[in-house]
Amino acid sequence: MMRSCPGAAWAKNPTITEKICPQCGREIELFSVDPYVKCECGFIAYNDLQSCLKWCAYARQCVGDEVYDQFMLKNSKEDKNNTKSE
Repeated sequence: MMRSCPGAAWAKNPTITEKICPQCGREIELFSVDPYVKCECGFIAYNDLQSCLKWCAYARQCVGDEVYDQFMLKNSKEDKNNTKSE
């Protein structure tokens, strides 16, 4: 039996990815736990990870309360912003 889900390793041990902003060419640092980050020019770069935290019934138990709450808070803000712009 597994002690934890291998799909949630990115949430327990965050990694950083550098992307190039397609709008201004600056480097953007994006942590694996962040659903998105805003570049200095205003462009929003989204994380390519599709998270099981959004749908798994055991997500909170798997990654812990703090990581789960932070992730869900950021995602709910993103969802509200996307709804307003539509």
